[in-house]
Amino acid sequence: MVQIQTAEEKGSDVNLGSYLLYDAFVGECDTAVVISNDSDLATPIDLTVNQLGNVVGVINPHPKSRRSVVLAGVASWTFQEINKSTLAASQFPDPMADAKGTFNKPASW
Repeated sequence: MVQIQTAEEKGSDVNLGSYLLYDAFVGECDTAVVISNDSDLATPIDLTVNQLGNVVGVINPHPKSRRSVVLAGVASWTFQEINKSTLAASQFPDPMADAKGTFNKPASW
């Protein structure tokens, strides 16, 4: 007997695409930045740019060799890659606090 566990995101791309379209449609934004390499987001990005007239930039979190050509084709602009030092410098401080108390980011971040 073998037990297999897979970690899989469910619905995050659908949620992102839905809110991208919703925010553009109701006028909540005129420019959006999507940090992804998931070509499933091509249709909502394309609709937001070409049907609603908004600017949508795509930042690829992966090395250039793994860039989604599909996303690059529908985005208003693309930034090829985020290097690890820029990503690390852009994170919130650790620990952080809110009305419920203090919390830490995961050690792997």
